Amino acid sequence: MNTNYLFFNSRDELLRIDIAKIVYFEADGNYTNIILSNKLRGIVCLNLTQTEKALAERLKEKSRCFARIGKRYIINLNYIYQINVIKQRLVLSDYSSFAYQVEISKEALKKLKEVLLNIKQA
Repeated sequence: MNTNYLFFNSRDELLRIDIAKIVYFEADGNYTNIILSNKLRGIVCLNLTQTEKALAERLKEKSRCFARIGKRYIINLNYIYQINVIKQRLVLSDYSSFAYQVEISKEALKKLKEVLLNIKQA
């Protein structure tokens, strides 16, 4: 099976998502919203912790491009454009067709900034 796609199956529907197009996942109670680079959105009947586990199990090594940020988000590290700790804002963009702004705690953004700087230097 092609691991460039992620499948979410429920009783009533199947979502087939290109993992490279996933910008972020957002918690919504017992559901998770999936926001894609082409502005499509999906919703799955998993909470964010279950979604995080599913990514690790199904994507193996490829799941490392995703990071849990705070209680509400799992983001695709490849789309990070700006981290503004003071304004508690993270901007995710492909530099041409979209830019999503999400509000995240200062602590979570500081950790994310450290992780990115460590990856760059490694």
